[in-house]
Amino acid sequence: MKILFVAAEVAPFAKVGGLADVAGSLPIALHALGHDVRVLMPSYKMVEDDPRRQVKRLVDDFEVEMNPAWRKNAYLNEARMDGVPVYMVGTDEWFTNTVSSDTIYQPGSDAYMFFSCAALQVPGLVDWKPDVVHANDWHTGFLPVLMRERMRPEWDDVASIFTIHNLAYQGEFGFDVLDKLDLPHYLFNLDQLEFYGSVNFLKAGCVFADQVNTVSPSYAEEIQTTEYGAHMEGLMMHLARNKRLSGILNGIDDQVFNPSTDPHIPAHYDADNLEGKAICKGALLHRLQMDPIDGAPLFGVVTRLSDQKGMNLLLDSAKKMFAMPCQVVIQGLGDPWLIKEFQSLQAKFPANFRFVGAFDVELAQQIYAGCDGFLMPSIFEPCGLGQLIAMRYGTIPIVRATGGLADTVHEDTNGFTFAEKSSKDFLKAVRKAHATYGVPEAWNSLRDTAMRGDYSWKPSARAYQALYEKAAGLRRQGIQVQAKSA
Repeated sequence: MKILFVAAEVAPFAKVGGLADVAGSLPIALHALGHDVRVLMPSYKMVEDDPRRQVKRLVDDFEVEMNPAWRKNAYLNEARMDGVPVYMVGTDEWFTNTVSSDTIYQPGSDAYMFFSCAALQVPGLVDWKPDVVHANDWHTGFLPVLMRERMRPEWDDVASIFTIHNLAYQGEFGFDVLDKLDLPHYLFNLDQLEFYGSVNFLKAGCVFADQVNTVSPSYAEEIQTTEYGAHMEGLMMHLARNKRLSGILNGIDDQVFNPSTDPHIPAHYDADNLEGKAICKGALLHRLQMDPIDGAPLFGVVTRLSDQKGMNLLLDSAKKMFAMPCQVVIQGLGDPWLIKEFQSLQAKFPANFRFVGAFDVELAQQIYAGCDGFLMPSIFEPCGLGQLIAMRYGTIPIVRATGGLADTVHEDTNGFTFAEKSSKDFLKAVRKAHATYGVPEAWNSLRDTAMRGDYSWKPSARAYQALYEKAAGLRRQGIQVQAKSA
């Protein structure tokens, strides 16, 4: 199949979160299955200026029509990612000020309307027409809309997939979006684009795409409830009833995340020879300027600092955790109040706790390799990659049983879980992990199971292949989406 994969961030070129990891690895896995996959992303200045990316210009100048009165000059670049073409569309107004990953996302909606309009023109520029367009998250939510409202009839046989990576981020803007995209006003209704008086980009993608999926089976169930549905549970239930909603687990690149070859860690190891893991723990403690505490496991956290990640549960439990005893290292950026609290915690408990407020790929790998356990007390978690990476490195996850965490971490098999959104329940799971750590035979059994699991993209890529085939088959049969929400 010919697949156009469209995302605002793609690793290793530009990364803020898990979307970039998916966009940087799923297309490669699909390519390995024999599909003709092309990736499309914005052309960010930091990528254009980076000689490692070997970006070349494909088209110097083409015109993107937002509406008959508003056109933008654009250009098209190309790079490669393990044999997969990565197209990058740029213009003189947006993306040119992006000099680091933390400046990727643009304010307002104009940049993303431009990106979706340009995406429709890229196949013509490279003389290639996809069978399936795979859009990701709200930034590309209007791509399925434009395919149906602007590109008919020549794109009626092109299927569309829309993936929700996090339902909490929806992209809500004013009614003028319709005029800016020259779309008919009648689309602004409850069943299509209107959402509590706004135009909602994520809803647009869900309503107009042939198939909608999210990044774990459990999260696909959770978002049909008021607790997790972010006011879209009615739409999600409608999609599920019509067999248009599914959940496919994310994977990880098991060649990049490989403790037997990882260049960022001080010693290599695998499930059959764990000598290097002890060396990694000692090196990590030395780097953090921490002395080991006898009988104390070292727990790690690599995350975005936010309420979603359950960091308040960890804060509330910290003193009791340190008394067990245990040691904890957290690496992350995010909410200023959490940064301040973690800095204060380090000052009070220097023997037990370290906080590193930075985005540091090398240190992250060393935390995955050097820690005994990995903490993910998330309030909700669409999939989660941290627990998958941790298990690959023999670091036992302690997680709240939600979303993809519930699908991948199983009590007394490869990790520890808790159910309630409470520090009491979290602390109970940590105590159990601490007790198990004191029984080497039991801990080693968990670690062995965790390390031997298959967290690669291979099974998930096959599931996406089936989803593409389903959507394309419906298109070939002339079965059109009923653009209705609930």
